[in-house]
This record gives sequence, structure tokens and C-alpha cells, in this order.
Amino acid sequence: MSFLIELEYPAAYERQPSRRLPLARRFSIGSALRRLRLLLLAPVVALLSACNLVVLNPAGDVASQQGDLLMISTLLMLIIIVPVMGLIIFFAWKYRASNKEAEADYRPDWDHSTSLELVIWAAPLMIIICLGALTWAGTHLLDPYRPIDRIKPGQAVEESAEPLQVNVVALDWKWMFIYPQYGVATVNELAAPVDRPIRFHITSSSVMNSFYIPALAGQIYAMPGMETKLHAVINRPGEYEGFSANYSGDGFSHMRFAFHGLDQSGFDQWITGVRQGGQTLDRDRYLELERPSEKVPVMRFSNVDGMLWDAILNMCVEPGKMCMGEMMAIDKQGGLSMASVRNTMPLVYDKYAGRGKSPAYFGSNDSYVMTICTPLQAEAAAADRMRRAELDTVAGPTSLERLTGQGLSPGQTPMASLTTLARNPFATGPVPTDVRSAPNV
Repeated sequence: MSFLIELEYPAAYERQPSRRLPLARRFSIGSALRRLRLLLLAPVVALLSACNLVVLNPAGDVASQQGDLLMISTLLMLIIIVPVMGLIIFFAWKYRASNKEAEADYRPDWDHSTSLELVIWAAPLMIIICLGALTWAGTHLLDPYRPIDRIKPGQAVEESAEPLQVNVVALDWKWMFIYPQYGVATVNELAAPVDRPIRFHITSSSVMNSFYIPALAGQIYAMPGMETKLHAVINRPGEYEGFSANYSGDGFSHMRFAFHGLDQSGFDQWITGVRQGGQTLDRDRYLELERPSEKVPVMRFSNVDGMLWDAILNMCVEPGKMCMGEMMAIDKQGGLSMASVRNTMPLVYDKYAGRGKSPAYFGSNDSYVMTICTPLQAEAAAADRMRRAELDTVAGPTSLERLTGQGLSPGQTPMASLTTLARNPFATGPVPTDVRSAPNV
């Protein structure tokens, strides 16, 4: 709504309305605000001019193909959107109330046109067919599990080329990268040589996460106990940013890392620098890193336990914990009967303290399934558990007489609680010889 600025002016203008009012009298506040609005857009335009549209101008061939797919899909949809928006403006202008000439074209009884129906339905149908074909081809060609067959347009991957393998672990709230071919690892720092295929193996330590480097390729989810894969290549040297694209808790916003695209000599120097770090990444060190922490600086490890990745993936890094692979193999053979339900140990600490604890069914605290191991391994695991027992107190009921279920008759004395087992880890009796021989790996 516009309000005229009231100014003093001669009374003669009141008596002569045909004369033009002074400029200040005719000036509208509404029109001034509209002009000012255009000036307010100038800083926004200046800010947008500095934006780096890395998704549409990436440094990796896979991300470049994904960007092309996005642009082609958008242009195909604009073939319909732009004419529709233009026709809306055209009809609103042509059939406005003040256009008396349009009344001659007005047909109140018109309801059908075969030609118009063909245009309305044929054009979107052709767009949908093109989008479907493009999406189907792109889905298969850009499958993250599919090894790449080209480095860049016009340059195929050589058959003798060995991909760089990087094992990625999403921790709370940081990223760990293990280079099994070089025996090193880093935290919140990633590097790769230019024009060399990269094969990522991705997992998580706790909650679902998402691994994303916009300049390299699309995002891939990281899930505990599962392994996802991503094949990509970086084509231009530079410093790029990677981050978590899936909310995962308090430190999510700081879950970022640097990605270095280097030539081969620069990558070799980077590996040499990591090997000079002197730190060793073993199971104990990993359990320390696994604890939730924010804004973690770059860390480098010159030596890595060769079995650590397999233990992380099978969720059995803790000493004495049964790996998922072992558990699934036992289940495939029919399980270990009711006697195996006491084969549990309490968690040393609650790494999910922020999410609360849930009561255990056969004890008072969170627990996990023990591995099937040799007597020496069982003794070592028990000793390690006793050494860590001060970190977490196990308290549980001394009687579970009301427990009933399959295999338990009413009034039968149930199995011992975890409290008793914690005091005497060998209270369950001897382990059958047919399961003692399985090593804890």
C-alpha cells in the first residue's frame, strides 16, 4: 500500500486539480521501497558471485558424469516448465479485463481439442521416456560398486593399473582412513594420486553416516556391521573438502576432513611423511579413538594392525568379543543350544552414554557375546576384562526365578546372572572340545 507524503503546498493547487502536483507531493513511499529492494539485492548478487559450484564443476570424472546427468535432466524438464510458465503469463495478459478485443475469441461452450490434447500428453510422455532411459543408463554406468572403466573422457583405465584401496571408518565424530597397501592410517586427512582409480571400502563404528566428497563422487552411506563401496578417480590436483552428509549426533557439523589430490611424486612424499609419524594403530588405540569426540585434529599412524579392519567390520574389536562372521557361521550350523546363552561378557564402558543404556536380559548391564576360543585365549580375555573392570561396575539381580520361556519349566532354577559370571568367568564349566579349536581372529 502506498501512502503519499503530505507536504505543505499552496491552496491554489486544491482549486485547480487539473494542474500537476509538485514532485514531492506525487512521490510514493511504496515506489521508493520497490527501488530500494533492488539495491538490497546487490550484496546478495555479490555473495553469489563468489560461490564455487563444485557439484557442477568437480575435479573427478565420476562426479563430472553425475553433474552432466543432473544438468541434462534439468534441461529436459525445462522443456515443459518454461513453455508452461510462459503460457501462464501470456493468457493472463491476453485475457485481462481491460482487453476488449479478446472478447471476440471467448467461447464459453468450448471443451475439447484433439490437437491440443495430443500436444499436452505427447510432450510430457516423450520427456518421461528420455528421463527414464537416461536414468537407467546412468544408474548402471555410475554404480558405486562398479569399477570405473575410464580415467577421463578419451582415456581408459589400463588393465595393469592397480587401484588405490582406502578403508573408511565413520567414527563419532571423525573419519578414519586406512591404507592397507601401505600399512598406514590417518584421521581426518585423505590423499590420493591424480588419475589413479580409487576403491573405497566404507563402514561405521556406531550409527549410520554418509561419506561425501563433492569434488570426487556422490555420497555413500556408512553403516555399522556392513561394508559399502565406492569407485572414483581424481583428475586435478588440489585441496578439496569431504564431510558427513547424514546427521549423526552432537559433533556432526564438525565431521569434516581434507582431501588432497596429488601427483604421484607428491603422493609418495605424503606416504613417507605419514610413515614418519611413529604412532601405531592397534585395537587398544582404536577403542580410544572410537569414543565420541569433536574437532579432532589430523592424526597419522605409521603402523596398522593387519586384522583391525576385519575386526571393525565384524564389530569385534573388543577383546574376547565374538565376530559377526563367527556368529553367523555358528547360526548356519544350528547354533550352540541353550548352554550358549551364558556365553556373554559385560561391556567395558558405555560408548553410547548419550543415548542411554538398555537392561540386559541375562544380567543388569549391557553385554555382548563372547568368542569361542582356546583356553589360553579365554584366560587372556578374562584377565583383560578384570583389568578393565574398574571402568564399569556390573550389578545384577541374584535371582531370576520368575524367568520362563522355551527350554525352562516353571519352578526350575534358571541360569546364573552375569554378576556371578563376572566374579568367576569360568563358572560355566568346561567348553566342549569341538568348539575350543576355533581361534579368535
